Amino acid sequence: MTLHAHHDLALRLKQQAQQLGFDPVGLAAVPAGERLELRTAALERWLAAGYQADMAWMADPRRRAVEQLLPGVRSLLAVGLNYYVEADRAPGALKVARYGWGRDYHRVIDGRLRQLGRWLEQQVPGVGWRACVDSAPLMDKAWAEQAGLGWIGKNGNLINRERGSWLLLGHLLTTLELPADAAATTLCGSCSRCLPACPTGAITEPFVVDSRRCLAFHTIENRDPELPQAITSKLEGWVAGCDICQDVCPWNQQPLQSSEDADLQPRPWLLNLQAEEALGWSDADWDTKLRASALRRLKPWMWRRNLRASRSGTA
Repeated sequence: MTLHAHHDLALRLKQQAQQLGFDPVGLAAVPAGERLELRTAALERWLAAGYQADMAWMADPRRRAVEQLLPGVRSLLAVGLNYYVEADRAPGALKVARYGWGRDYHRVIDGRLRQLGRWLEQQVPGVGWRACVDSAPLMDKAWAEQAGLGWIGKNGNLINRERGSWLLLGHLLTTLELPADAAATTLCGSCSRCLPACPTGAITEPFVVDSRRCLAFHTIENRDPELPQAITSKLEGWVAGCDICQDVCPWNQQPLQSSEDADLQPRPWLLNLQAEEALGWSDADWDTKLRASALRRLKPWMWRRNLRASRSGTA
């Protein structure tokens, strides 16, 4: 394939991704060079400090070696799916992180990336590809940064100039060598609004999040029968995830485009979640309400634990 043909295919691949609802999109070369090496070293330090808590999968060695996910990988298309929806919770409702408002993003992104992979195969028969969502052992934010989608902010989230940090990420790995986009430049500057905003001090220093103190970790990943008192007393109404460090970010306070994507529209009950009512729901009720939701990760007993904790935390 000529250089011109590679550039043309890269452009058409991005256009196809945009037609599937992804924006921004960008390409990174594999191997990526020094920045990825620095990000990998930072992950090693984070793991060594024990900040991953019980999330053993963060130590999967494949996370630090993209070649193990797709032998012969030469390029990576990073895609972002805007999940910001202009909708308000009902007064007094408990809080659920925005990423869980719509359909399970793993399914949504994976399905669309697979469509993209099949399109690529039609253009270049025999090409190798693999779709990856955040359940795959890949440094997804680091690769998205490398592909120019945005920069990793001091709160650990990927931030885009136009979209802020309300982006769900996906990646299409391919054995094709495609022209890479420029990596993103960090634009947090001297702002550190997210650090003091975290009620538990989980952002221990810029760019470092200690999961052991994070409300999102405890409400979603912690499998203990009760939440630690230090967490319960600081829940501030959050019962499934937490968006505080994103809500205070100046990049999220600009006028943002509200997603019209049907898969991302909020389920009404998530915007009007009341502890007393929800504590009366059976396991079957929860099963129905959480059908095709990323929040199925929380079992009914965990929802009840979190709901009870939210009441005692405000008592």
